[in-house]
Formats: sequence, C-alpha cells, structure tokens
Amino acid sequence: MRPPGKPHGEHGHHGHWAGGRVPKGNVRGLLLAALLDGPAHGYELMRRLEGQASGRWRPSSGSVYPLLQLLEDEGLVRGRASDGRNEGRKVYELTEPGRAQADAGQLRDLAAGTAAGSGYLDLRAETHRLHAAARQVGAAGDPAQVQQAVEIIRGARQALYGLLAQ
Repeated sequence: MRPPGKPHGEHGHHGHWAGGRVPKGNVRGLLLAALLDGPAHGYELMRRLEGQASGRWRPSSGSVYPLLQLLEDEGLVRGRASDGRNEGRKVYELTEPGRAQADAGQLRDLAAGTAAGSGYLDLRAETHRLHAAARQVGAAGDPAQVQQAVEIIRGARQALYGLLAQ
C-alpha cells in the first residue's frame, strides 16, 4: 500500500526509474556505469544512481550488495577495505574487464540513441550536483557568496536558453 498523499508512481518505491520500472538486468549495467565515475562504497553507488534518476529511483541495499558481490566474483569489480572516513565499508572499483564492459554498455546505448547514450542522464546528474552545491553555498556561505552563487546560476540558466535559441 502506498503512503497517504503520495501519488501513484512517485518516488517511494524501489525499482522505478524515470517513471518506469527498471528491469533487473539493467541494474547491473547501471552499477558498472556508476563506477565509471570512480571507486565508491555501496551506499555511495545507490546515491549516484538516485542522483541520475533525479530522486525518482534508488535501488535497495538488498539488490545492490549481492550484485556487487556477483560482479566481484566475475572479476568485473574489485572490493577493498576502505581507509579513512568510511572505515569498515568496502569500496568497489572497476577492473579492466569491468571498465571495458561498462564502456561497451555506454557505446551500445549511444548506438541505440537512448537517453543514457545521448547525454540526458549526464545532464540530469550534473544538474543534481549543481543543486547540491547550491544548497551547500546557501547553508555555509556568507551573504556575498550566496549572491555570487545566484549570479552564477542565473548566468548558467541564461546560457542554456541561449544555446536553445541558436
């Protein structure tokens, strides 16, 4: 049963991506692609995938960790003990065969003309990162820094509309 006041299809149910269901086989490719951004522990990978979906989908730890173990068993990722602030967490990184498979998946997406291959997911992810940075400036910046951030974002918005007008 869905929570009261939450419309059907909105974020809140694991396994959904951009308004549709993520086929289980796709999570494997999405995880490999998320590791192209660099090594990460499981929860960081879940956050990356959630960011790419603009918060509309986040895989559960019950699906990510067994899949990471499988990818490690297949030699596509390597897990190592974390050092530093993520003490006790295992950090995963692509091996050469894993990188080749992740790259091949992106090339296949590009050839098929899907949103992932044509840059829409990259645009969405960068927009999410910009939003996170703006929140940090709003929370920690002084009034002059906040005003500077407003001007930077205003300029970026205007530049994007200018791009469409060309």
